[in-house]
Amino acid sequence: MAFNGKNREKGSKRLTDFFITLPGLIIYSVFFVIPLLMGLFYSFTDWNGISQQFNVIGFENYQRLIDDERFIETLGFTFKYSFFLIVGVIFFAITIALILESKNLKGFSFFTTVFFVPAVMSLVTVGMIFKEMYYRALPALGQNLGIEALSTNILSNPDMAGFGILFANIWTATAIPMVLFAAALQNVPGELYEAAEMDGASYSQKFKHVTFAYLIPTISIVFILQLKAGLGVFDYVMAITGGGPAGATESIGTLIYKLAFEERRFGYSVTVGVIVFLLIAAISLIQVKLTQKKEVSAE
Repeated sequence: MAFNGKNREKGSKRLTDFFITLPGLIIYSVFFVIPLLMGLFYSFTDWNGISQQFNVIGFENYQRLIDDERFIETLGFTFKYSFFLIVGVIFFAITIALILESKNLKGFSFFTTVFFVPAVMSLVTVGMIFKEMYYRALPALGQNLGIEALSTNILSNPDMAGFGILFANIWTATAIPMVLFAAALQNVPGELYEAAEMDGASYSQKFKHVTFAYLIPTISIVFILQLKAGLGVFDYVMAITGGGPAGATESIGTLIYKLAFEERRFGYSVTVGVIVFLLIAAISLIQVKLTQKKEVSAE
């Protein structure tokens, strides 16, 4: 009897767990799984996004991508942009977190709030602010100070426009990783620092062998988040340059938008999206596997 009672209790618990997770599963399926499958299907068609009629063309869109110079150039810019975004965000976030965690710094809560403000601002608003700053403020400042590098609008320079967008992105994106790294630093056992000091370790050695080891799991999370943000960057590019000058700052996100809504090549735009999704998934998986070997044991 006791055995049957335990089975009924387990069965009731499983049924309860199922109904609790069912709403989330339905929402996830409706807004992610189904659109993903539909997008995958449309990548094999020539649908223009409006017409009710379209043709299934197999892998023609994927074959076209291989020889599409516009896609290759856009992919190259997006990968370079993502690389500098990841490096910049991790570097500045760790640096600011170390400063805020310093025992000699007073007003920790105040400075944390100040550095977190950019994270709550609209991306388009940030983009417009930096666009006006590049167009008006910096050239005027450069002319008054006699600095030739600042005397012209960097957004008109194909080689520098991308860095203008990148700076705005890093300024906004550093806030949340900074908080994550600050929380991770609080979990580093103080005994390890004391032992390192007794052994005569310098600050750089303590950071390399103690601090950095405990930051690796957080770095892994930030890496994936910024990789996704970099490969999917759209708001900053549209707000600051629109993909110019001469397509020098066209990202994958803006390319997909223009293909779908300006050129009415919806099927082809979805194909680009599928490739980017697979690239993000593959890179994230490799990165997680590599960092798992270096994570500090919880024990």
